[in-house]
Amino acid sequence: MSHNTFGHLLRVTTWGESHGPALGCVVDGCPPGIPLTEADIQQWLEKRRPGQGKYVTQRQEPDAVKILSGVFQDERTDGQVTTGTPISLMIENVDQRSRDYSEIATAFRPGHADYAYSAKYGVRDYRGGGRQSARETAARVAAGAIARKIIGGVQIRGAVVQIGPHAVDPRRIDWTQTENNPFWCPDPEMVPVWEEHLETIRKSGSSTGAIVAVEALGAPAGWGAPIYGKLDAELAGALMSINAAKGVEIGAGFAAAALSGEDNADEMRAGNDGPVFLSNQAGGVMGGISTGQPITARVAFKPTSSILTLRRSLNEAGEEIDLRTKGRHDPCVGLRAVPVVEAMVACVLADAMLRHRGQTGR
Repeated sequence: MSHNTFGHLLRVTTWGESHGPALGCVVDGCPPGIPLTEADIQQWLEKRRPGQGKYVTQRQEPDAVKILSGVFQDERTDGQVTTGTPISLMIENVDQRSRDYSEIATAFRPGHADYAYSAKYGVRDYRGGGRQSARETAARVAAGAIARKIIGGVQIRGAVVQIGPHAVDPRRIDWTQTENNPFWCPDPEMVPVWEEHLETIRKSGSSTGAIVAVEALGAPAGWGAPIYGKLDAELAGALMSINAAKGVEIGAGFAAAALSGEDNADEMRAGNDGPVFLSNQAGGVMGGISTGQPITARVAFKPTSSILTLRRSLNEAGEEIDLRTKGRHDPCVGLRAVPVVEAMVACVLADAMLRHRGQTGR
């Protein structure tokens, strides 16, 4: 198995390489009759697109999506809708510079998956990392746009809450501020701190890590399943599948280990429309099933492995070498990870909604 597909009822298969002619995805299982145009998808791709500032890769890609199948211009509604058949999406690559990677054709970049790919397949596309490149995540964002249409009123929003050692105070998070700056930062006072940190990192040719927070508002109670279909397990797996992700927390996450039973318990009181929770340490999921509270998660991203500092490594002949990585790279992958994190949450929730409807009829 090649493991290029995720999901159960809503299945997403991504394809393509960083320096190939195009990349894309096939989304199978989308219900029929949902209005869907290329503009609906493009708005989310614009948020992830490279080349939009000095703190991200300068590769210039328009990321213009084309819908190749799965939609129909319905004359009865005077609009384009999904047909219930596989939706195929394509995004052309137009700004590849493969020559930048010629020096690593036979060398393993420290921190990259080069060696692991070579050990598994016996062959690897060294141009920009090939299939292992974060360029693949453009297809995930496109699929996430379709998932958002399926789940309708559920709002998904993400933010960068830490870059390097500089973290946003949780008490100062203002989600309305995330699109008012190039860092997806929910605290305007942290922006100059991050700018100074990233400028130092960028000029030195190094990189830094980040943490992205995400929450989904409006998901009803009941999505997910106990034991082997847990919603939080599905979310954790999807988020960990993103390039450079090295840790995922749901709700309080690792901090729960330091809490008492009293502090960790999400107490309830009666409300007009069901229970009112007095806290949300569980991150909106209990026993693998959504509670109706906001679903919250945090994803830790490692520093970009492609840096200009000489690092010790090996080549394919087993010889010891010193290597620096040329090319255009993000000094902090977390800055463009926010739309990807949001998209993966959307895909998991859309799949959970369809599975819930299939089992319970509602």
